[in-house]
Amino acid sequence: MASRPSAAKKQPAKKAAAPSKAPAKAAAKKAPAKKAPARKAAAKKAAPAPKPAPSPTGGVYRLVRAIWLGLAHAVGAVFRGIGNGAKNLDPAHRKDGLALLLFAIALICAAGTWADLRGPVGDLVEILVTGSFGRLDLLVPILVAAVAVRFIRHPEKPEANGRIVIGLSALVIGILGQVHIACGSPARSAGMQAIRDAGGLIGWGAATPLTYSMGEMLAVPLLVLLTIFGLLVVTATPVNAVPQRLRALGVRLGVLDAPEPDRFDEFGEFGADDERYDDQWREALPARPRGHRNAPREFDAEEAEQEALAKRRGRPRRSAVPQPAMNRKLDAVDIAAAAAADLDGAVLHGMPPSPLVADLTQGVSVGDREETTPVPTPVPAPAKRARQEKLSPEQAVPDLTKSAPEEIRDLPPRAEQLQLSGDITYSLPSLDLLTRGGPGKSRSAANDAIVDSLRQVFAEFKVDADVTGFTRGPTVTRYEVTLGPAVKVERITALTKNIAYAVASPDVRIISPIPGKSAVGIEIPNTDREMVNLGDVLRLADAAEDDHPMLVALGKDVEGGYVMANLAKMPHILVAGATGSGKSSCINCLITSIMVRATPEDVRMVLVDPKRVELTAYEGIPHLITPIITNPKRAAEALQWVVREMDLRYDDLAAYGFRHIDDFNEAIRNGKVKPPEGSERELQPYPYLLVIVDELADLMMVAPRDVEDAIVRITQLARAAGIHLVLATQRPSVDVVTGLIKANVPSRLAFATSSLADSRVILDQPGAEKLIGKGDGLFLPMGANKPTRMQGAFVTEAEVAEVVQHCKDQMAPVFRDDVTVGTKQKKEIDEDIGDDLDLLCQAAELVVSTQFGSTSMLQRKLRVGFAKAGRLMDLMESRNIVGPSEGSKARDVLVKPDELDGVLAVIRGESEG
Repeated sequence: MASRPSAAKKQPAKKAAAPSKAPAKAAAKKAPAKKAPARKAAAKKAAPAPKPAPSPTGGVYRLVRAIWLGLAHAVGAVFRGIGNGAKNLDPAHRKDGLALLLFAIALICAAGTWADLRGPVGDLVEILVTGSFGRLDLLVPILVAAVAVRFIRHPEKPEANGRIVIGLSALVIGILGQVHIACGSPARSAGMQAIRDAGGLIGWGAATPLTYSMGEMLAVPLLVLLTIFGLLVVTATPVNAVPQRLRALGVRLGVLDAPEPDRFDEFGEFGADDERYDDQWREALPARPRGHRNAPREFDAEEAEQEALAKRRGRPRRSAVPQPAMNRKLDAVDIAAAAAADLDGAVLHGMPPSPLVADLTQGVSVGDREETTPVPTPVPAPAKRARQEKLSPEQAVPDLTKSAPEEIRDLPPRAEQLQLSGDITYSLPSLDLLTRGGPGKSRSAANDAIVDSLRQVFAEFKVDADVTGFTRGPTVTRYEVTLGPAVKVERITALTKNIAYAVASPDVRIISPIPGKSAVGIEIPNTDREMVNLGDVLRLADAAEDDHPMLVALGKDVEGGYVMANLAKMPHILVAGATGSGKSSCINCLITSIMVRATPEDVRMVLVDPKRVELTAYEGIPHLITPIITNPKRAAEALQWVVREMDLRYDDLAAYGFRHIDDFNEAIRNGKVKPPEGSERELQPYPYLLVIVDELADLMMVAPRDVEDAIVRITQLARAAGIHLVLATQRPSVDVVTGLIKANVPSRLAFATSSLADSRVILDQPGAEKLIGKGDGLFLPMGANKPTRMQGAFVTEAEVAEVVQHCKDQMAPVFRDDVTVGTKQKKEIDEDIGDDLDLLCQAAELVVSTQFGSTSMLQRKLRVGFAKAGRLMDLMESRNIVGPSEGSKARDVLVKPDELDGVLAVIRGESEG
């Protein structure tokens, strides 16, 4: 109610202000006056439009339209699906399909032009082919078939297709134009049949403009030149090489004598036109001025590609351009072009890439600094220098990754291992049973992006440091950071979290410094991990030259080199890591390496698998000295047998005066060692004995004291006796890997762990908690100061099955019955003892040795409850070891200390004899 008077007061005020306006605004007052009726008209309700009369065909039209659109969408979806499927085809299949399509077109053209095909197809051929090519329509099928043959014979040379298309087009246009002029140059008014009898539409279109503008006298030479140009382009012949080609043609026809091989055609055939074309046009280039002799020439990617192809085919490549010296400076463009060229011919049947990239990076010139070795030389203020010169990532950061061997040879057959004792012929498994992997990946855009991120972090925190190189491994890439003068290393290590934030990866590991280099290493995981196959590691040249049977394959390190280890030099190794970190794959690689490289006379194995499922694939191989042990108690007995075997070997070494089992075996093979007179023993070489425990934690839970004592004795003494241990566990805690075990197992292989404490137990230093799993590990061999980052090798179950089957077919296993001594004696143990045999033996030994039978003493000494101690005392009473109970007094002991061995034999169920 109060708002209405205020509105009424405002309206007179507006009316009073209207007459006070100047006459100059009279025109502005007319516009609102005209718009007022428009507002009033808009305020009025619009009259309802009359409804159109229903059309009798409207519903039918909408129905037909909907059906048509639905069919169109369905057909389009089908064709789009076919197109997407064609994109997913292999490139070789697409090229073969294109070649077969050209063959089909050639066949149709031949039927239409040669055989006068009738029907719609024949009419279409006459209109298109005969109408376009005129009298030369008979040659079209041959031309199309020749192109199809080239697609089939040379599918790896798509770069020549554009050149051939241009050359054929020029050749056809030139010839048809000349044919059209030779036939009288019929015009369009003479009719289509006259044009078909001449050069066709192509000849008419090529010759008519020339004859109209400059006459036939000048048109014919121009068309001849066009024809010659097309012929030279198709045959890949420069003009200055025409005499050489004619001379070569004369030699092939027998008209001329063959010149020296180095003067022309070192390939001896015309099939390498594309490879020689590049060399021949380079011969026509002007000579370089003498004043620029030392200037680096521009590197061409096509030249590097031809060099890689020639190197892959194993034949020399002649070039008129003088080759640069090996110590010349190469810029980053050279490196990038060589890397791109190396990708073309890197892999031949799965071989690693050739060392072309590694050779080029040995003398990389970064600005005005030359790197003669992969180790970056510290320079003053590297970060400021990189920013001032504005170097690209390729120029400032060379790839220092080790190159794989150029040629990987298979293991040579070792004759001394093929003939076993007893006239048994044993052949080692072929490396062909293990699959080959692809080459290692080179520099990628992700590496350059990380380099930029690291430099940005250093610039933001004003740290005078720069990334001077990197080495790319299968799992991680290590970036080498060189510090400026008076810059502390701690300034880099303090930026760990900032670097992890910048590169968007929490698993960043900093090495300060890199062993053997004056640089700080930053290890960052790759976004595209690589698989390391066991076959590639075993095919390494080092593996072929070193024929030691205990050499095993481990994986590939962060510098791109393969990692192998000799178990005889370890001499024992601890493998630990969380579940799923790659521990089982490592054990499979160790066993498979032994089977591939060693015979049963070289290496015998004892496999302990408490989990019962990890090592079942190796059941029945001839290298086993006992069936795979799955019972933890049997495993403790097997370790005790290994201790006894070690003592027997040391007895022989001491008796014959040798310090190592290798020297003893060599003396036996050479006949220098003979048994004493009257002895019926036949001396034979001792094989290496490899004991692999897949889960140490399970053994330490069942019989910790016996297992630890046996392991400690073996690790302390068994190196010279040829006995070596591989202990694996997924629970690297102090109660499993005790201090005595750690002290005597010097080599460690740590995979990803769940905590820093586990890493310290395995390696005695942090680092394993930052690994990313799936084979990513740290290898710390005996004598090394810092662990080596590596990606563990992988072998598939199918490969393991093939190798195991080959070994089984060669020889049957020969087991020893004395490895697990308690197998048959357990059946004679009384049923009332049950699982308390060990406790009963300890209780009897304690009571007899002290001659004091007290239940409370058993509770204190054996750390058992009152019920268990009372049951043990009742069992000893039933076997006449102690007397009956006399209340609170101690029981009488009925057995003397010198009778203890016989009492223990009776308790265990052993025969008295």
